Amino acid sequence: MENLGILTALFFLFSSATSLHPSSQINLQNHCLDDQRSALLQLQHHLYYAPNFTFSSKLELWDPNTQCCSWKGVTCDALGHVIGIDLSYQNLSGSFYSIFNLHHLQRLNLAGNNFNTTLFQYGFGKLPNLTHLDLSASCFHDQIPVGISYLTRLVSLNLSYQDDCYWRNDQSSASLKLEKPNFKTLIKKMRSLRELYLDGVNISSQSSEWCEATSLSLPKLSVLSMSNCDLNGHFPAEFFLLPKMQRIDISDNSRLMGQLPEFPINNTLEVLSLQYTNFSGKLPESISNLKLLRVLTLSKLSLNFNSISGSIPPSIANLSNLVELDLSGNNFNGLIPPFHRSGVPNLAYLDLSRNRLSGSIPSSLFTLSTLQTLSLGYNSFSDYQLKLDVFFQLNNLRFLDLSNMSLLIGSHNKSLTFPQLEGLALRSCNLTEFPEFIKSQNKLTSLHLSNNRIHGLVPNWLWKTTLIWVDLSSNRIDIPNQIAFDDAISSFPMLRWLHLQSCNISTFPAFLKSQESLEDLDLSNNKISGAVPNWVWKKSLQSLNLSNNSLTSLDQFSSNQDSLRAPICNLSQLQSFDASFNKLSGSIPSCLGNINTLSFLYLQQNNFSGSIPDFGGATQLYALKLKDNKLEGKLPRSLANCTMLYAVNLGNNTLHDTFPLWLGKLPGLMVLILRANRFYGPIKHLENNFPKLDVLDIASNNFSGQLSIEFFQATHKLRSLKINGNNLEGKLPRSLANCKRLEVLDLGKNMIHDTFPYWLVKLPLLKVLILRSNRFYGSIKFFEDGNAFPMLHILDLAYNNFSGEVSVDFFQSLRGMMVIDGNKVKPSYVGDNYYYKDSVTIVNRGFEIFYQKILTLLTCLDLSNNNFHGRILEEVQDLKSLHVLNLSYNGLFGPIPSALGSLTELESLDLSRNSFSGKIPPQLTSLTFLAVLNLSYNQLDGRIPESNQFGTFSNDSYIGNPRLCGVPLTRKCNEVGSKMLPPKEDEDLWIDGLSVWKVVVMGYGCGLVIGFSIGYTVLNEFGNKWIAIFIQNWNQKRRRS
Repeated sequence: MENLGILTALFFLFSSATSLHPSSQINLQNHCLDDQRSALLQLQHHLYYAPNFTFSSKLELWDPNTQCCSWKGVTCDALGHVIGIDLSYQNLSGSFYSIFNLHHLQRLNLAGNNFNTTLFQYGFGKLPNLTHLDLSASCFHDQIPVGISYLTRLVSLNLSYQDDCYWRNDQSSASLKLEKPNFKTLIKKMRSLRELYLDGVNISSQSSEWCEATSLSLPKLSVLSMSNCDLNGHFPAEFFLLPKMQRIDISDNSRLMGQLPEFPINNTLEVLSLQYTNFSGKLPESISNLKLLRVLTLSKLSLNFNSISGSIPPSIANLSNLVELDLSGNNFNGLIPPFHRSGVPNLAYLDLSRNRLSGSIPSSLFTLSTLQTLSLGYNSFSDYQLKLDVFFQLNNLRFLDLSNMSLLIGSHNKSLTFPQLEGLALRSCNLTEFPEFIKSQNKLTSLHLSNNRIHGLVPNWLWKTTLIWVDLSSNRIDIPNQIAFDDAISSFPMLRWLHLQSCNISTFPAFLKSQESLEDLDLSNNKISGAVPNWVWKKSLQSLNLSNNSLTSLDQFSSNQDSLRAPICNLSQLQSFDASFNKLSGSIPSCLGNINTLSFLYLQQNNFSGSIPDFGGATQLYALKLKDNKLEGKLPRSLANCTMLYAVNLGNNTLHDTFPLWLGKLPGLMVLILRANRFYGPIKHLENNFPKLDVLDIASNNFSGQLSIEFFQATHKLRSLKINGNNLEGKLPRSLANCKRLEVLDLGKNMIHDTFPYWLVKLPLLKVLILRSNRFYGSIKFFEDGNAFPMLHILDLAYNNFSGEVSVDFFQSLRGMMVIDGNKVKPSYVGDNYYYKDSVTIVNRGFEIFYQKILTLLTCLDLSNNNFHGRILEEVQDLKSLHVLNLSYNGLFGPIPSALGSLTELESLDLSRNSFSGKIPPQLTSLTFLAVLNLSYNQLDGRIPESNQFGTFSNDSYIGNPRLCGVPLTRKCNEVGSKMLPPKEDEDLWIDGLSVWKVVVMGYGCGLVIGFSIGYTVLNEFGNKWIAIFIQNWNQKRRRS
C-alpha cells in the first residue's frame, strides 16, 4: 500500500507537470477535444497578418487535419483542454473573441501584434482560470475593460507599451487608460498577482489613490512596472519594503514624488528604476542591505531641480550582485565611492554623470575589469588635466564618457594597449586637437567631440567606416571635400547621424554626396549661403537641420520651389525639417504637405511669401512653426486633418482670415499662435472645441466684437491667453474665472469697458495680468479674499480711467509681490515650454520693453496714466519683491513715503507727473539696485540725496521740480529762491522723449541684476525696433500737444 501511495503521488505530480509544460503537447496529439479545435479554428478564421508584415518561422497557419494540441503556440493539458496560447510578435490583426470559448485557458500571450482596436468590454470573465495575461505592445487603446478585473487567479498581468506597437507600425500613437474601472477596481480582487506591468497606461486621473490600492490589494506582488503612466502624488516608502518585492520601475513619471526609505537587512529588491521622477532626499546608507540588487537606476530624477542630493554612500561599493548603477542627473556631491573589483565584481555599467561630485577619481575604479560602460562627465572633479590613458586600464571598456573634464590626451606610454571602444564622448573637454589614439580604434560607432577648441582640418584617420553617430559641433574645423581611405571606400556605409552645427562651415561638405544612409544631419548655425545643393536631399533622411545660416533657396537649379518634382520632394521618410532663421524666399514647397512621416516643420524667420501649402497629407504633423515670414491669404483647412498637431505658430505674417474655429477639433492642440497678422471678425461661440488648448496668442490682429461667455467655457484649460492689440469691446465675461490654470492674461490695447475684474482673484495660478490701454473705470474694489493673487508678479493697469485712492486693501491683495525669490542662480520662466515661452511688453515712461521670456523673478506694478489720487500709503513697503514701480501721470500728492526705501529689489521707480511734495527721502539711497529713477514734474523741494545710485542719475530725473537743488542740477541749494523759467512746450516734449532714451541707456549701463536683459534682449536683438518706437512715441506727443 505504501508503494501504491508513492506511485499515485508520482502520477499526479507527473500529470500536473505535463499539464503546464509545452512539451506535453508532443504526447497528447490524440487528445484534442472537438470544442477546443472548433474554437481554435474559429480564431484562425478571424485573424490575419497585418499589412507590410514579413512572415516569421514561429507561426504557420494551423492545419485542420492535425491534432490541435500539436499546433505551434498551443498548449494542452492531459485531458485535451487548451490551457496556453502564445501568438506573440506575429503582427496579427483581426478579432480574437473566440479565445473566450476556451474556458480552461491559463496562459494567454498576444504581445507584439497589431490589433489596433479597443479591448473587448466583455469576455475576459469567461476565462476564470487565467493566470498569465500578456497583451503588451499590440496597439490596444482606450479604456481597459472591467472584465479583466474578474480574473482573480491572475499571477502576471502585462498591458504595457502599446505605444511601441504604434511606433513599430508607423501609426498615430494612442494608449490604454484607466478611468472606469479605475486602478483600485482593476486590482482589488487580484490577491494572487505577483507581476504587474502597466507601462505607458494613462493613470493620470487617479491622483495618488493608486499607491494605497496597490499596497493593500497585492500582498504577493514581486514586480511593479508602471513607467510613463503620468502618476502623481507621493509614492509610499512602504512599497520598497514589501517582503517579496524584487523589481520596481516607476520611471518617467515626472509628477511622482517620494523619498527612499531605510532598507532592512535581506531586502529582496533586485531592480530599482526611478529615473525621470520627482523623488528627493538622500540615498540612505542602508542601500548596502540590498544584497540582491542587480540594477539601480536613479538617473535624471526630478525635472524641477529637486533631486536626490547628499553624498553617495560608500557602502554602495559593496553590493556584490550589482551589474548596473546609474545615478546620473542628480545633485550628488562629495567623493566617488571606493569602487573595487572585490566589492562589485560584476559591475558592467556605471553612470555618475551630471552631478556635483568632487575630489579625485579613485584609483580603485580602474580595477573594475568587468566594466563596459563608464560615464563620469559633467561633475566638478579636482583632477586638473587628468591623463586620458589611465582609463584604458579598463580592458573591457566599450563606452566612455568624460565630458566636461579637463583632459590630457597625449600618451608617452608606447606599450599601452587601448581597449577597442564602441562609443567615446569627450564633449567640453577643452581639447585643442583630435585624440590620436582614435587611429587605432576599429570598432568605434559613436564619437562625440562637441564644444571643444579643436581647429584646423579634420584628419582622414578620424573618419572610421564603422561610425554611426558623429558629433563635432561647436569646434572651428575644416571639413575636407573628399576623404581618402586606404581601402578606396568613398563613403561611410554605417553613418546615420552627423552633427556639425556651429563649426564655422561656409559650404556644404562635398563628401556628403556619397552618404546614402544618412538619417540625421545637422548643419545649423554655420555660415552656409546660397542654394541648397540637390544632392543634400537624401531619401534616407529623417531629420535635417539647416537653421541659422544664410540660405536663399531650397532648390539649387529651379526657381519654382513649389514644383512637385523638386529634389526636396524626395524626402519620403522625413520626420523633422528645420530651415528657420535663414534668408529663404519664394513659396513654401507644397510637397512638404504630402510627407506622411513629417512631424516637425520649422521655417520661421525667413522671407517665404504666398500662401501656406495644403497639409492634408502630413497626417503625423506635430509642430508647425512658420512665424516671421511674409505669408498671406487664408489658413488651409487641410490642417484640420493633422490630428497629431500639438503646436502651431503662424505669428507675424500677413494672413487674412477669420478665427479658425475648425482647428478646435484637433484633440491634442495645445499651442496656437496667430499674433501679428490680419485676422478679423468676432471670436464666435466655440462650443466644446479646443479640449487641450494651453496657449492662445491672437494679439495684434483685427478681431472685434465682444468676448463671449462661451469662449472661456470652451477654453477653460488655458494657461496663457493674449488678446492684446485688437478691437474687442464690451465687458469682460465673468466666465473667465473658470480658467483655473491661467497664468498669463494679456487684454491690453483693446476697448473693453468695465470695472476692475476683482473676481480674477479666484485664479490661483495667475502670474501676469495686463489690462493697459482699455476703458476700465472706477475704483479698484476691496478684495475680501485673504488669499488674493498669491502668485501675481506683473500687474499693468496703465492707460485706463481708474480713479479713487490706492487703498491698503489693494496693496495687501498683491501677495505674490510680497515674497522675494532667492533662486537667482537658476531663474525660471513663465510658461517655460519647448514650443512656447511667454513674452510680455512692459512700458516705462512711454517706452516699450519687449521681453521674449518672462522671468518669474520679474515683479512689476504699473498704475500709470489713470486718475488715482491721494497719498502713497506706507503699506507699499510690503511689496518686497517689486522691481518696477510706475505711478506716473496720476493725481497723487503728499510726501514720497520713506517706506519705499524698504523695497530693496527695486530697479525702476517712476513717480513723475504727479503732485508729490516735500523732500526726497534719503532712505531711497539704500536702493542699491535702482537703475531708473524719474521724479520729474512734481512739487518736490530741498537737496537731492547724493550717495549710492543717486550719483548716477541725470537732470532728467528731477526736471520740473523748481525747488529742488544740488547735484546733478546746476542749481546750488543756496539759489533755491531764484526764479526758474519753465521750458518751452516743444522743448518740454523733446526733453521728455530724450529722457526716456537716457533711462534706457542708463538701465543698460548699470547692468540690472535680474536681468531685465535690456542690454542683450533689447539693444542687441531689438535695437532698431526700440529706436522706431521712441521716434513714434515722441511724434505722437508732439501731435497731441
